[in-house]
Amino acid sequence: MSSFVTDSRSSAAGATRASIPLPVFFGSTILSSACLLFLVQPLASKLILPWFGGSAAVWTTCILFFQTGLLLGYLYAHGLAHLGLVTSLGLKRQAIVHTVLLVLSFLALPILPNAMWVPSPGEDPTWRVFGVLATSVGMPYLLLSSTSPLLQSWFARTQEGILPYRYFALSNAGSLAALIAYPIVVEPYLTGRQQAWFWSASYVLFAILCIGTAWLAVAHGSSATPPRKVDVEEAQADAPSSRPPIFLWLALPACASTLLLAVTNLLTQNVAPMPFLWVLPLSLYLLTFILCFENSRWYKRRLFLPLSLLALGFLGHGSGPQRYESIRITIVVSCMALFVCCMCCHGEVARLRPDTRRLTAYYLCLSGGGVIGGLFVALLAPHLFPAYYEYPIAFCGCALLLLGMAWRDYGKWIRDRTGLPLWVLAFAATAMLMIYVCRESYEETDGARLLVRNFYGALRVTDFRNDDQVLERELTHGTIIHGIQLLNPWLRRKPTTYYAPNSGIGLTWKILADKGPLKMGVVGLGAGTLASYGRKGDTIRFYEIDPQVLAVANTQFTFLADCPAHHDVVLGDARLVLARQPDQQFDILTIDAFSGDAIPVHLLTREAFQIYWRHLKPDGVLVVHISNRYIDLAPVVELAARETGKTARQVDNADDDSTETYSSSYVLVTSRAGFFDSPLLKNAKFKIAVPPGMHVWTDDFSNLWQVMHFK
Repeated sequence: MSSFVTDSRSSAAGATRASIPLPVFFGSTILSSACLLFLVQPLASKLILPWFGGSAAVWTTCILFFQTGLLLGYLYAHGLAHLGLVTSLGLKRQAIVHTVLLVLSFLALPILPNAMWVPSPGEDPTWRVFGVLATSVGMPYLLLSSTSPLLQSWFARTQEGILPYRYFALSNAGSLAALIAYPIVVEPYLTGRQQAWFWSASYVLFAILCIGTAWLAVAHGSSATPPRKVDVEEAQADAPSSRPPIFLWLALPACASTLLLAVTNLLTQNVAPMPFLWVLPLSLYLLTFILCFENSRWYKRRLFLPLSLLALGFLGHGSGPQRYESIRITIVVSCMALFVCCMCCHGEVARLRPDTRRLTAYYLCLSGGGVIGGLFVALLAPHLFPAYYEYPIAFCGCALLLLGMAWRDYGKWIRDRTGLPLWVLAFAATAMLMIYVCRESYEETDGARLLVRNFYGALRVTDFRNDDQVLERELTHGTIIHGIQLLNPWLRRKPTTYYAPNSGIGLTWKILADKGPLKMGVVGLGAGTLASYGRKGDTIRFYEIDPQVLAVANTQFTFLADCPAHHDVVLGDARLVLARQPDQQFDILTIDAFSGDAIPVHLLTREAFQIYWRHLKPDGVLVVHISNRYIDLAPVVELAARETGKTARQVDNADDDSTETYSSSYVLVTSRAGFFDSPLLKNAKFKIAVPPGMHVWTDDFSNLWQVMHFK
């Protein structure tokens, strides 16, 4: 470990005390704790995702929980280390306390979630997410979080004259390795239960290693430690400061945390709440920690501070409706911008590192800043703002904070007027960025009839006139249109967008309508467009997880009010509700539960399809809406159909602006004799090809990589 420089005498002394140098034990324990710490985040989040509607907000809430757990772990480490400095609580007593807690944490294993935390219909699930994570991974996660700062504190006490800050870079390197390994090595080959048991066994091994390291530190600390040499950079960093810049210790990591969640939301809302899109931004976030704390040479202020303005401009431009046709461009641009901004925030806070006496307090502030950013995005913003206003606030706040850091360090040079032109240029660029970002945000909400938001996302209702001057009302969820109604009285019952008469659901209804009254189930309400197909004598039952969507459908649109069929709306996650209900004997069951372009994977697994078959009549038709810019779900439905001997065909239709018809893709699944021989489907249907090696999705296994197309 190149960062810990000793002289020959200290090396010889260390060799006589232990065959393996003490820093190796510290490094191994910190590295293993970091790997487990960040391996459990996507693992635990994926395990509970089906209980909370598969929403992208689940991951944001999980990040807030894990940030809070990290803060509590740092608080515990700070308290234990501080007590050791000001009281008689020496290393031995600290080791006893930590050993007891590690052993007690075994009671939480294995880390399988308890179903008692499944939310009630219509309930905000935020606190349920906290509850299930706290009871399954809470205690082990807290102790893992405390490992790096606590062991660094012990190392500083046993290895006088050596700064342990590069252990922080080692910790983040372990975290990054675990995050990269999860979607590549762990998720594709292990089921959810197998992952939980594997992690639990690994945690037991870590605890044994940590206990051993703690008692080695006690033994080592009981003897005198010879003085050690430190390099120039470490000596400068060890210089005590009169007053710690606590505000900056908090504000800079808070800004980086907010930007992380903003980019993660942007990606997961428009593709899928999947571990890969959770891991990628978080990996870049951790990489900036590694680079900035490993050595100061990685963060060049003259390069990154100007680039941050450009990066924030890209983020402000891309946080509205999808700006780029290619998801590749969206992912690359967003992640590069996040990397630049986090390099600035973490680079600046790394420059403010204190001496070892304030080490745990410093880490506590870093963690606290992360929690502040998480609280703002995951908890406060959905309840305070009707739209995604936290994005422009974060972008503008970051620009101002970095400008303030430049003034803080270069203020005298600026006041001497030698740097005044450059300062004026930086101030003007920052002001222009803020104006641009605020204007972009304003344009996204300007003219909206209604803006509402909750845990499940943001809804916008807008009135406008089309090319034929017909007044229309549009419902948008995130960045995707979820329904349009023509407001003229003689047109308002006309089905539009993805639900037009020539769509998969429209053709299915036409084929079965001649047989008499129909009973249809619909997973996903939207504006209620499918109610326009209902006739007197028909029955339509909607399943909707978001109570806000129901309120909008009832107050802003008239599809439900105008429907002559018997209809009702059942609140709650459709899969959980259908699992509890008796057989519904549907003629048609439509699965249309997309949020933005994100897909709820738990509605497309083998177990979910088994529930659908139970609620359909033997000759009923399952209609799965699979329109998506980035994911081809047809093979997923095809494999589920094959398992039960049913036939699946994909049905596509083209755009037609004159009738507000959008191109759409559906997969129709049935064993009904002669259904696919109908003349209505003659030119619309085609067989579905399945990629080689693809397996049916289950609650324990799904692989979005095989069906993604990065066009």
